[in-house]
Formats: sequence, C-alpha cells, structure tokens
Amino acid sequence: MKITTQKLLLVTAMSIALSACNGDDGSVGAQGPAGPAGQDLTLPEPSEITIEFGGRLAQDFADATESSTNAFELVAGTPAEFEEDEDDVAPGPPSVGADIPVTYFGPAPSDSNPRLIGPVQLLTAGTVDTEAETATVTLPLYKGRLASGGSKDGQEFWYVVTDTSDRDNAAALGLNFSEKLAFTDVSGSSDSFQPSAVRRGFYDNEGVLVVEGGAVDFSPVRSTNAGSTDTSGTNNLLADLEFTPGAIGTDVGDENGFYSPLVKIENARNHIYNAPMVSFNTTDEQLSAYCDGIPDDQLVAAREILHDGVVAICPGDDGEAGTVTLELTLGFSFGRPVLYLSTDASADIAATLEGAIFAPALGNIPVGADDSLFSGVERIFGFTNGPVNDASGQVSPQRQGFNSAILGEGVPLNILGGIPTIATDYSPLWDLNLGEWTQEAVDQGYRSRMTEEFAILGMVERGFVTGPGGAPYGSTGIIINCPIVQRLL
Repeated sequence: MKITTQKLLLVTAMSIALSACNGDDGSVGAQGPAGPAGQDLTLPEPSEITIEFGGRLAQDFADATESSTNAFELVAGTPAEFEEDEDDVAPGPPSVGADIPVTYFGPAPSDSNPRLIGPVQLLTAGTVDTEAETATVTLPLYKGRLASGGSKDGQEFWYVVTDTSDRDNAAALGLNFSEKLAFTDVSGSSDSFQPSAVRRGFYDNEGVLVVEGGAVDFSPVRSTNAGSTDTSGTNNLLADLEFTPGAIGTDVGDENGFYSPLVKIENARNHIYNAPMVSFNTTDEQLSAYCDGIPDDQLVAAREILHDGVVAICPGDDGEAGTVTLELTLGFSFGRPVLYLSTDASADIAATLEGAIFAPALGNIPVGADDSLFSGVERIFGFTNGPVNDASGQVSPQRQGFNSAILGEGVPLNILGGIPTIATDYSPLWDLNLGEWTQEAVDQGYRSRMTEEFAILGMVERGFVTGPGGAPYGSTGIIINCPIVQRLL
C-alpha cells in the first residue's frame, strides 16, 4: 500500500532515525547493527520503496500504525475542515487524538441524564436537521383567526408554538416550559390593567386559535446597508447601519390590536403560549407551492407572504397535519453551543439583523431586572466589535459579533443566559445586553470569542467591555424572541 502525503508527517521521525544510521552510499555506518567495521547493505529494488525517504521499515511502521489507530483519519476539528466551515462551533468528536474510531465510544452522558454533557434536543415538538448547510427545525403548523373588529377582522394566519407557562402541557406536547412567561402579561397603564404585551385568545370547537388582535405585514423586503466596512478598534458598524425589517407587526393602539407572539388562552387555564406568526392572510393554496421548499426563482414572492426564517411550509391536505421548516441560529449558553429560533424582536434594527418580525409591543415588557421578582426575561449577550475574519478571507475561530454579521461573515454567535437542563430561569424573551470591547482590550489582545455569561461579566467588571461608545454596560431595552431548540453539548 502506498500511504498518502498526510501520513508522511507521522513517519518523519522514523525516517530521520533511519537516515542517521545510513551512510551516504546507503551502507550502514560504524554504529550500525553489523558492528564497528560496518557492512554494505543491499537496498531493495526501487519498485519496493514506497516512501521516498523512509524506506521499507518506515512503510511497515506506517502500515502497522494505520491498522491500530485512526490517527490518519481526517476528523472534524482539523484546520482543513475549519477553512470550509464559516461557523464551526459544534463540538469535535471524542475520537480526535484517540487511538480508536468515534464508533467505539459509548453514548453521550446526556443520553442518560439531559443535565449532563452531550447533545439534547429541547424543543422536541419538531424534527431538527443539522446535516444541511444551515440547521433547521420542522414544527407543526397551526391556523388561527383574527377577531379584532378592525379592517382585518376575520383574516386567517399561520403560526407555530414553541414555549408555554403550562408545565404539564409543555411536557405533553414537547414544548419548552418557561415559568417566566407568566410575568409577561404587563399593563400599559399605571392606574388600570390594560394588556400591552400579551394578546388574549381562545381555541374554538375546531381547534382554531382565535385572537382578539394582532396583524403582521410580511411584504417588506429585509435589507441592510453598512455605512462603513472599517472594523478596526472599537468601530461599531451598527451606528451607521441603514436597515429595513422584513416583517412588521401592528402596535398598541392599532385598529386591529397589537401583534405579539405571546397569547394568553382563556380556555387553556389562562396559560401563556409563545406562538410566533409565520404567515398572515394567506390561503392553503398559496402555501402549498412551498411544501418542498422555496425555489430560487420564487424567493422574492415567497418572502412577501412568509416569515424570513421559513425554508419550507406546507398546510397539509387529506387530513394530514401542516408543517413549517425554519432556519436555526447558532449561539452559546454557559460555554455550550446551542441552536435557537429568531422569530420576533421589539426593535426594528434587531428584527432586521435577526430576520425576525418587528413586534414593537414586546417592548412594553420590563427589561434590566433579569432574574428578579416578576421578571419575564432572561439576558442575551452580543458584541458590536468582536473579532472578524482576516483580510484574506480566512475564517477566524474567534469570529463573533454584529460587525462580523453585517459584513456577511456569519451569524453574530450571541451568548444566551439560562436554558432548560442547565438553569431554571429560562425565558424565550431575551433582554439584549450589547457589549463593546475597549481599545485597551483590543491593543492587549484580549478580544476573543466569548461563550459564557459570567466570563463576559468578568470582562465588564475589569473594564475591558463596556456598552457601545463607552456607555455603562447593561440592557439595551431590546427584547428578542428566541426559543431554544437544541443544545449541542
């Protein structure tokens, strides 16, 4: 067998040792096995020499090594594979550096206890696909009806369900349980209760969700235009960004009521469900065109009626349930890579960058209090000026932040706070804490990819991370609806 170039490196030491024992003429030197006088050694025929500098012994050594180890296998985690993957944050296989292939390893500890290390699908109502270029989840598709009394009264909409404050129903349906959702039903008035962030609804005798308000216009074309590409130092591309969100929900005071993904369902024990909309005022026939995905030549038309995260959507027929496939976003939570959905945001700039619905009513939910009494949110951490790829275009393993995302290098790789199985304070509503690396941190080489909440807070405490422009670090006032889907480690 002729070994490959990759294997040559592993036999270099053996080759050098052989060369040191051989004379220039191919004979064994004075310290060779024939004794002090030395002895001429007949070399094998050239056709038998399969390694240019190693000889037969080096080849035999390589063959023996290959038969007992997977050291010659190209495995995830090698530089060659990093160069092809723009966001390689998935954990490497345990076979890296080991003498056995990955198939010899036992199941991940998370298989026996989801709180232990290993992959865990958290939103089990759907099917996750991590093999495609962009990870996706396929969820049940539900139909609802608007009962607003306004001009859009009676129009139908399509939605998914990801989270609920009902612990038992979360377990039964494979949804994420979030106790904190119970604290999102806040009032828009200080002297009387007037819902301003959670819609009211009920399910009818056909199982259709009827809500009192909330419409979404999916027709805008999402766009971003950076005023600069200079990412040196503390420059923040968000400051000069021109943007348009791809979908806009009605606000409080609209004749059709306000849109929010949150619905308190009266005949479901008044529990709150996270039910983001994916299409509004569309028919089964319109959606059926995208059952097998969205063709490139129909992408513009599809985006006018669908959520920007939709990859495929099918209302179902002949009694079959409808489904929708949505893109997932990579991030971290307490050092573990995770996948989550980005469905809605309370600010237009966040909605644009996340490919989400601009839902201004979410901005009525209090932020900045995190895990205190009656807090309905958890924190998500992002950076304006994290590391970007180098000028040659080579992907940096430290890449992170909104500057990098604006330049088209990949998702910002935000850091989520508590998620199910590693914390008890999960909420799909994330209070954005936006950080900026200081010039001192940049100059000292401290700027790097962050993956864990308390490490970030430590950098803030030491003065290496501030709010944008040197402002005090903390909440931006922006809420992003990002239901967690899967933990990768």
